[in-house]
Amino acid sequence: MIKVNIDGALGFLNESELSSIDTKKPLEDLKALYENGWINLPSQFDAAYSDEIKDIAKKISDESEVLVVLGIGGSYLGARAAIEYIISPHYNALSKKTPDIYFAGNNASGAYLQQIIELIGTRDFSVNVVSKSGSTIETAIALRFFKALLTQRYGAQGLKDRLYITTDKGSPLHLMAEREGHRYLLMPAEVGGRYSVLTVVGLLPCAVAGIDIDAMMKGAKEEFETGEENACLYAAVRQMLYRSGKKIEMLACFEPAFRYLGEWWKQLFGESEGKEHKGIYPAYADYSADLHSLGQYVQEGERTLMETFVSFAKPRVNPVIPGGAIHFDKISKLEGMGLNEINASASKAVKKAHIGGGVPVTELLVPELSAASFGALAYFFMRSCAVSALISGVNPFGQPGVEAYKKNLFAILGLD
Repeated sequence: MIKVNIDGALGFLNESELSSIDTKKPLEDLKALYENGWINLPSQFDAAYSDEIKDIAKKISDESEVLVVLGIGGSYLGARAAIEYIISPHYNALSKKTPDIYFAGNNASGAYLQQIIELIGTRDFSVNVVSKSGSTIETAIALRFFKALLTQRYGAQGLKDRLYITTDKGSPLHLMAEREGHRYLLMPAEVGGRYSVLTVVGLLPCAVAGIDIDAMMKGAKEEFETGEENACLYAAVRQMLYRSGKKIEMLACFEPAFRYLGEWWKQLFGESEGKEHKGIYPAYADYSADLHSLGQYVQEGERTLMETFVSFAKPRVNPVIPGGAIHFDKISKLEGMGLNEINASASKAVKKAHIGGGVPVTELLVPELSAASFGALAYFFMRSCAVSALISGVNPFGQPGVEAYKKNLFAILGLD
């Protein structure tokens, strides 16, 4: 489903060296690693698992006007990315029959937390806390605030019924759920947080938002079955460019709905590859907007950049430019043209300009913005990321560097 076009990068590559990059061994290593449970997730998704998630989602939707998802990193980025990509970046502002969904527990800002509580107001709400370890400090603190709010509003029984827990077996959250009687769903133990979007971590909030999770997993399964070659090509090209001095990858898309998928991609690649003083620095740009803030640097700054464009063959909508807004300007010639044609032309113009300025551009071609293509993209990125990390000689699983700040924070707060 996801196609890779490397024409815009070939002028910066030695094709014989590209063909010499071994992706077969990294794939074999990937399948042999213990922490690779996400590899087979699309093929293991079944009706029973789907029905369990949908049952909880229906209960939340029937009882609540708001769902608050508490989590940080992979515990929330994938779900938020899916909702914005598949439905809209303006999901909460839309007229709809599904609950508003707010994300908290991803920072320690009192102002942010208070604003979420104010947004809930007097509306009925439920909480889904997502934490693999069950002890991430930002999420654990937010949980205490929302447990207090649930208890204040609904009493002990309401707290029990309206708090849903997603965690690892044996974690403090799992033990709390069993002791206090909260409904819980266990994360696959072998799936790391940033690889968990196609588990209950991402699927439950998506189901609450009314997204067809079966279609999402069908797209992931198609990519699992047919996309290995394209994922390996993307991994190999970015590693070749890295060896030639391109240390930063700018993922860019001309659809604002892609923004949080770009944020999820940053975590996925940053935490998987950035080890042992190696790794391509992942950045995301929202085009055309960021062309008017970063465009000058991309065009003429240091030549350490590579770009990856994500393009869609079919637009969600294609409104036609009306006439008469401003007289005597050149834009009048475009009246009657669809915005998709403008967006596609902008992408071609930027690609041509950046390649001419010394920036190699790879394109990922996606059929449309849909639940199926989200599942396909998520799986494509996870597989290509793991292969790319293994090509560079680092383990794509675990994030030992992240633990340094946690250790320091616990020491400062007297929790060690």
